[in-house]
Amino acid sequence: MTNKPLKIMIIVFIVMCMLCVTVSALSKIGSTGSEVSEIQSRLKEWGYYSGAVDGIFGTATKNAVIKFQKANGLTPDGIVGSKTLAAMGISSGSVYNSADYELLARIISAEARGESYLGQVAVGAVVLNRIVHPSFPDTVSGVVYQNGAFSCLYDGQFYEPIADSAYSAARDALNGLDPSGGAIYYYNPKTATNKWIRSRPVITTIGRHVFCS
Repeated sequence: MTNKPLKIMIIVFIVMCMLCVTVSALSKIGSTGSEVSEIQSRLKEWGYYSGAVDGIFGTATKNAVIKFQKANGLTPDGIVGSKTLAAMGISSGSVYNSADYELLARIISAEARGESYLGQVAVGAVVLNRIVHPSFPDTVSGVVYQNGAFSCLYDGQFYEPIADSAYSAARDALNGLDPSGGAIYYYNPKTATNKWIRSRPVITTIGRHVFCS
């Protein structure tokens, strides 16, 4: 006969593991996201990199990483693994808890309900990109609840039921997927009235949102 309490405990453990999402600590050519932005920022500060801090790991970033690795006695393969991250003083992976996951899904749902799946992931990525940017708070809740950051907190959309797709989009964003290309802002050009946001350098457009740095 099945031990029901044990079965319940196993199910709870599996669910908790699913909700504790770990960001992979391996950046290389083709990688995008907040970790890449942080790598670029540090390399630029130290004089190894002169390109844009755009969260996109291209050839220029790889070459800068190789220079850094050679200077620090690391294998010069242009791949930022745990040893290179440690030498840069960057944590080798960020763990987000279930509250972060739930909040990120909620803001994605409120801000990008009706957008394509990649458009939803991109909105989540913007929140995470802000966490590592010096101009923004360094937690999911800090970014989401920053005064005036997201209009959905004031028009009621934030408190609507969370779309199922937003949970999947939040998980992909937390795992490093960034269709925004490292953006820290986005707006809908049909509704945005702020002239400043329209002056920001555009990275990409996904659906109704323009993503910018």
